[in-house]
Amino acid sequence: MIIEKKDSFRLDDAMVPAQLRPLMEEFQDFVLLRNTYHAAIREVSTKLEILDDEFQVRYDYNPIHHMECRLKSPKSLFEKLERKGLDIDLDSIYKITDMAGIRVICNYIDDVYAVATLLLQQDDIKLLRRSDYIKEPKESGYRSLHLVVEIPVFLSDKTEHVPVEIQIRTIAMDTWASLEHELKYKRAGGITSAMEKELIDCADAMAEVDRRMELIHKEL
Repeated sequence: MIIEKKDSFRLDDAMVPAQLRPLMEEFQDFVLLRNTYHAAIREVSTKLEILDDEFQVRYDYNPIHHMECRLKSPKSLFEKLERKGLDIDLDSIYKITDMAGIRVICNYIDDVYAVATLLLQQDDIKLLRRSDYIKEPKESGYRSLHLVVEIPVFLSDKTEHVPVEIQIRTIAMDTWASLEHELKYKRAGGITSAMEKELIDCADAMAEVDRRMELIHKEL
């Protein structure tokens, strides 16, 4: 699991010129906010790890193959605020629901829904949005189950309710999504319509592999 290292910052008024103190305080608030989102990632990822461990004990099986965690970088965050036409301030950041993200890679499609169901049954998890791109894939061929949940983070002086985006998908779905992103967005000049059609065909083929592998798993 990859979790971005926490930021650390200490504000020392004696070392900051008076005219810069408002800016430094705003910067500290931003760092504290990122720390809160980082804590939310840890809370949700721990819940998922516990569920996976319980499955191992009860059924000698792990539904989660692996997880990847990420905290949106300041550059990526500011670019998204600009695209949405939002002000660059803390109030606007709270409107971004994918600041904190966890990608959960499961072995089979049934595992995707089992993990989602068990996580959402927990009392302190509140579902804000659910998008099922497995049952209804995107036009590009993309498949994944997206959940935006709200999790309480208990700080020293208050409790913050923080949104976390969770993408749950199979190994095959993740392989396709990673390669599609590399081909479509990392290449100068983009790709042709014929290539896009080929990618959709690949997504359909991998979905059929998912289905067949799950049937074998059930038979065993």
